[in-house]
Amino acid sequence: MKFCNMEFKLLHKNEILPLENVKLPKFIVTANAWFINEANTNRRFMNICNKYYSTFDGAVPLKIARIVLKTKNIEKISGSDLGYDFCKYAKKNNMSVFLLGGDKRSNRVAVNNIQEEFKIRISGFSPNYEQYPFSTRFCETCLDAIRQFKPDILFVGFGAPKQEYFIDDHFETLNEVGVKYVIGCGGTIDFLAGKIKRAPVFIQKSGLEGVYRFLKEPNKMRFKRLLNSFRFLKFIYCKPKFETRN
Repeated sequence: MKFCNMEFKLLHKNEILPLENVKLPKFIVTANAWFINEANTNRRFMNICNKYYSTFDGAVPLKIARIVLKTKNIEKISGSDLGYDFCKYAKKNNMSVFLLGGDKRSNRVAVNNIQEEFKIRISGFSPNYEQYPFSTRFCETCLDAIRQFKPDILFVGFGAPKQEYFIDDHFETLNEVGVKYVIGCGGTIDFLAGKIKRAPVFIQKSGLEGVYRFLKEPNKMRFKRLLNSFRFLKFIYCKPKFETRN
């Protein structure tokens, strides 16, 4: 399904788990309003979103897509929800989970929380912060941690688009390790650690979760990102306006 120049390949949760005829790992991009705007101004990010498996993560884009495309046959699939969904799936199917990213405390607490709740094989690693492009040392340290654990399900929480770049850059290596699913999860590790509380369900459904998070964690970067998110509206009928990136 095409919306705002992006190809959304996963429209329902029941489409996530099947692996038939899929080049592993199955890379899931949970695309909210910010993702849509970024993809329409960043050619590489657009290529990644369209190459792999994008979902609708965001009530506002979802509602507008249903109106524009004249269908209700689309489901909201967010990174925060997938964190718990995949842990349940891992428990049921004796699979392992690895959390890459977040700060060191959040990563450790998230791993402990998941282990306590789901009793699954899980580990994690929090590398030192770097801007993209990542150094060779950064990448190899992360990949070594993944290689040692050999997870079935990998969450990468570097924030977009860095996490998507990392996954795309090392896709073949993740395949060689045996990763079956990889998800760019943004702040999901903080949610799993209990560091950030999700908005009440009625706020999530109203499309104001970004506003809620800004009010809970006000800063200039989050405010700017919130404003930029709504720029996606102009790409409903307009072509992408790719900017020159370094």
